[in-house]
Amino acid sequence: MIKILFVCHGNICRSPMAEFVLCDMVKKAGLENEILVASAATSREEIGNPVHYGTQAKMQQMGIPMTPHRAIQLTKRDYEEYDYIIGMEHWNLRNIGRICGRDTEQKVHLLLDFSDRPRDISDPWYTGDFDTTYRDVVEGCEGLLKFLIKEYHLQ
Repeated sequence: MIKILFVCHGNICRSPMAEFVLCDMVKKAGLENEILVASAATSREEIGNPVHYGTQAKMQQMGIPMTPHRAIQLTKRDYEEYDYIIGMEHWNLRNIGRICGRDTEQKVHLLLDFSDRPRDISDPWYTGDFDTTYRDVVEGCEGLLKFLIKEYHLQ
C-alpha cells in the first residue's frame, strides 16, 4: 500500500482538503486498496479542531465526501510510516524538515510539484479564497495520482 500524508500549517484547511480530494479520486479510480491518504499539521495551534468551515463548505459544494477529522500534528515517526509527505507550500517543507529531520529518502514534496505549474498553495485561512485553494489542490492531486499510477503501475 502506498501511503500519502498531506501536510499544512494547521491541518484544518489545505491538507484535509487535499486528503478528501485525493481520497475521492482514488475511490473513483478503484484504487482504494492501493493508496492510503491522511493529513497532519506542522504546528500545534489547531490540534483537535475540526476542518475549517470554508473547507467543509467547498467539499459539500463539490460533492466530495469528508471523513470525520480532527487536526493532528506531524511526528518524526510519520517519516518512517509514509511513502510521501506532501506540503502545500515551501514554509511547510521547512517545518516538515524541523520535525522529521533530513529527507534522506526523498519523500518530501510540494503538492503542486506534481503539476505542470509548480508553486505554493495559498493558505485560505489568510486569503479567505477557498475556491482558488480548491482548484490548486485538484490540480496537484490529479498530477500526483497520475504520477502514482505510472510509478507503481496501478490499474
